[in-house]
Amino acid sequence: MLWRLIDTDLASPAYTSAADEAIVIARQKNIVPNTLHLYRRDGPTISLGYFENVEESVNLEVAKERGVQLVRRISGGSAIFTDPNQIIYSVVLEKEMVPESPNETFPIVCGGIVKALNVLGLEAEFKPINDVLVNGKKISGSAQTRKWDVVLQHGTLIVDADFGLMFRVLRTKKKKVKTQEGMTSLVKELGRVPSMDEVKAAIVKGFSQQFNVEVVKGVLTHFEKNTIDRLIEEKYGRDEYTLKR
Repeated sequence: MLWRLIDTDLASPAYTSAADEAIVIARQKNIVPNTLHLYRRDGPTISLGYFENVEESVNLEVAKERGVQLVRRISGGSAIFTDPNQIIYSVVLEKEMVPESPNETFPIVCGGIVKALNVLGLEAEFKPINDVLVNGKKISGSAQTRKWDVVLQHGTLIVDADFGLMFRVLRTKKKKVKTQEGMTSLVKELGRVPSMDEVKAAIVKGFSQQFNVEVVKGVLTHFEKNTIDRLIEEKYGRDEYTLKR
């Protein structure tokens, strides 16, 4: 089986969030195959879960002071901090490939990240509900949604990060990850700075192994590009949507 790889790399929060949803819509219409989408935010960003309250999740004063952008994603879960030093993966696939229960699907999809970390020479483990740990510390978290018979799971892989800013701008509710001591990065664990291309290649290999598929680089369709433009205009580029809760 062939999967498509879309490598957006650096882009705005509005664009990347719109792209994830556009790929979901295109997959539902059977315009495109199952897709692995890789991207990075072009600046420090808080990605809000679909149902989250902004003021409960984000220190808006710090966000404004430090130029942290906000975006509301299509999936649920808690707010996360991302920046150009983190790679975000997004897997879009038909629902028949995974169990109906999200809690049973998380370990399957996160297995691609575990295998990617193995490729990079690190021992990693999945921690329910949706995290991946290295040496007992969180290096990846994920969120999931199901729409129109399609499953979307996306999450971060921390290559490096400004953990100080992360925990200043987030009002985290997770007791076990309240400080940067509970987090880690590839730079810390590898003892070197891997290139983004090296990490992306490992992610592609990890998902190829996990799902026993060939992941082939592709491009967005005209339908997806037009849908992205529409979604930015109607949703992701509008404060009314981002700050609606």
